[in-house]
Amino acid sequence: MASTKSRRYDLVLLGATGYTGKLCAEHITTSLPTNLKWAVSGRSHERLAAIVEELKSYNAERVQPNVEVATLSLDDLRSLAQKTRIILNTVGPYHKYSAPVVQACAENGTHYLDVTGETPWVYEMIQKHHDTAKATGAIIVPEIGLESAPSDLLAWTLATLIRKELSLDTKEVIACVRTMNGQPSGGTLATATGILEHYSLAEIMKSSAPWALSPVPGPKSSKTVPFATRLLGVRKTEHLGILTTSITAGPNVAIVQRSWGLLGGPKSYGPNFQYHEYMRVKSYLAGFIIHAALCLGFVAMVIPPVRWLIQWAAHNFHAPGQGAAKDATAKDAFELRAVAEADQDVPNPRMAMAKFRYDGGLYYLTGVFLAEAAMVLLTNVDLTKKVGGGLLTPAMLGQPFIDRLRKAGVTLESRIMPKQ
Repeated sequence: MASTKSRRYDLVLLGATGYTGKLCAEHITTSLPTNLKWAVSGRSHERLAAIVEELKSYNAERVQPNVEVATLSLDDLRSLAQKTRIILNTVGPYHKYSAPVVQACAENGTHYLDVTGETPWVYEMIQKHHDTAKATGAIIVPEIGLESAPSDLLAWTLATLIRKELSLDTKEVIACVRTMNGQPSGGTLATATGILEHYSLAEIMKSSAPWALSPVPGPKSSKTVPFATRLLGVRKTEHLGILTTSITAGPNVAIVQRSWGLLGGPKSYGPNFQYHEYMRVKSYLAGFIIHAALCLGFVAMVIPPVRWLIQWAAHNFHAPGQGAAKDATAKDAFELRAVAEADQDVPNPRMAMAKFRYDGGLYYLTGVFLAEAAMVLLTNVDLTKKVGGGLLTPAMLGQPFIDRLRKAGVTLESRIMPKQ
């Protein structure tokens, strides 16, 4: 592909007037290099200009971003993609608005990052644009926000640690959400209900099937999930406690499985690798109630009148583009823990543990993910050459991404556990 270094901008933030977009713009202004060439983009020049003016209060000394007015038409987006090396896209619901953004970036060799959690849409984008992006060298990374960067990075960290320290494959990673304090934004709520109107149940089931996002066939199931867990949704492990179904597990599992395939399949994490994700609860009863409620909730949302009622309630809670006030997120926190088992045919296989934690607004963290991943792509030429192009995953940004996140306030630590 032709070099994009001569383009006008290093990055363009699309959707800068939305809730997540504003927080991402704030992090760029306060934390990224002052010589960064960037722009904010959206449909309204007036609203974008107001954002630029607001950003001056965070860092008046730096050069402020330019304003690029663009609709979501393919012609406008192609023109925008040709001006920049990277587009950070916060325009959701992604299944409704963002397919042409991916297409424009894939066609023009422009790197692309977003924070969707919409597995059917990601599956569709892979089918339509992976080969084009691979040919042009465009690195397209969806789900690089709270879904699914922490899960993907922990799985990569543990498999890498076990390989490095023990010279072994990884058989299974079990992750659990230990803490998640924060209110969903209006965009998140709109996505949760809208996806059932955009895709058929058959399409949703196909994209959510095990290893559906992996470019190579996944390992045959080793049935590491106990029967009682499959039936009742509750599982107990020695190191993580009592676990139950997590509402965010589906997208995260799919991305981890795609990373396994992209990084070499059996040669990467191991030929028998499995990843499972849950949330931690205090009792078996609480776990079963949560599991049952989530199952019933999904069934209820399939029924149009119920879904419309939920949409109405969600809109009145936070309209799309809106979210909690900044001071209300001061005590937000997110922690994901994981334990990995080495692939050994012995009574007590070696184990490793890892933790991802962030204290602060979760949507601000989403902006951090976007901005810091962009800097990895801008500053690590060897990495971008190595990964090439295509529809990729957060784990493919590897240690440089983790290092930048740590400097931005994220805790990500791992260790090999003592022999039993």
